[in-house]
This record gives sequence, structure tokens and C-alpha cells, in this order.
Amino acid sequence: MFNSGLYDYVNVLHTSMDAAATRNDIINSNIANVNTPGYKRKDIRFETELKHAFTHASQNTIDSRVKNLDLEALTPEIYTDYEELSFRYDGNNVDINNESAILAKNQIKYNGMQSLLNKEFSNMKMVMK
Repeated sequence: MFNSGLYDYVNVLHTSMDAAATRNDIINSNIANVNTPGYKRKDIRFETELKHAFTHASQNTIDSRVKNLDLEALTPEIYTDYEELSFRYDGNNVDINNESAILAKNQIKYNGMQSLLNKEFSNMKMVMK
């Protein structure tokens, strides 16, 4: 990541895109294990941690909150979702339709962040001209 204040939004987008890529890998693993007896679906916590970091920042403006975000502390936490519940007799709790919907939502979110990142670099390029 870049250490200049110029790249604050880029760094947040980069960290968020990394979390979305991690979630994509986890969802694909869930889908691959849809027929594995006893497998429990996994997911990550990231958005809630990012929201928590923003809401508990002491700064008033979004720019200053982004600038002072501790991105090293915002690491996605992988967890087992509904570990005690099973939807099937074999102990598996993965629903392929749900995973497919979550995967599509995650891909849309990733593509949106990629567009924002491209726009941020376009803005920097325009300022440099």
C-alpha cells in the first residue's frame, strides 16, 4: 500500500477489495463442499469491522476518518457460520442457492470497488496533467 495521504482512498479500496477476494475464495470453497457430509459454511467479517472503525473515529470529516484508519487492524476474520445448525441429515449447512446469491452480490461489490479505484486513479492522473 502507498504511504502518502494522496492514496488514502486507494488504500481503503485496496483493503476492501482484498477482503472481497477472500470472501470469493471462501464462497467457492463452500460451493465445492456442498455435498461433503458435516461441512459447515464459512464466511468472513470485514464490513462490520470497517463500519465500526469509521463510526468510532474521532474525526468529523470522511477525509480525515479515511486518512486515520488503521488498515493493518482491518483484517478479515474467517468464521464458521451457524456452526451448530444443519439443514440436512448429513450435518452439512451449505445451501447452494444462497451461496450462489452471495457470490453474485460479492462479485458486484468487487466490480463496484474496482470502478471506484479506476476513477480515483483517473482523478489523480487528471490533477497531474
